[in-house]
Amino acid sequence: MKTISFLVLGLAVVGFMYGQQKTPGKVITEFGATYTVNNPDFKTNTEHNFKVVFDVGRSFEDATKVNPLLETAARFINMHAAAGVPLQHIKVALVVHGNAANDLLNDNAYAVQHGGSNPNTPLLKALAEQNVQLILCGQTANYRKLTKEQLVPDIRIALSAMTALVQLQNDGYRLIHF
Repeated sequence: MKTISFLVLGLAVVGFMYGQQKTPGKVITEFGATYTVNNPDFKTNTEHNFKVVFDVGRSFEDATKVNPLLETAARFINMHAAAGVPLQHIKVALVVHGNAANDLLNDNAYAVQHGGSNPNTPLLKALAEQNVQLILCGQTANYRKLTKEQLVPDIRIALSAMTALVQLQNDGYRLIHF
């Protein structure tokens, strides 16, 4: 037992000495913590425009936790702002479909399905405050019988996720799919 305790303690010390701690974001402070990467070999061109669309089509089993795929949008903003990219050069969109659509429900509609408030609501509000486009697939909404009134404010419904993804890519957004 002493050997295992010593090994765990040793690993913790090594992790503390050499590991990086997550840093809260300076733009979206409650979500999207990042790690500092000191002196990367592949340099970030802070003069580029970073236009990205995240294709989010799944959620996870624990309905009490934020969908980490949605939180990636906050991490993207925080990490690039910390690297020196001006906020006006960071444009982000989330296109949501499939079972991730439930993560866009307002607290009342979410409670009907999951028995509690939507943990994604504060994140979605923070993203909307940073002008992130929050887009729900209209095909998914209709298939799941979701109405605009059941959604968190600032969610826009598109004809389809496919349509939104093509249009955003035609407008220069780069696709990130999980």
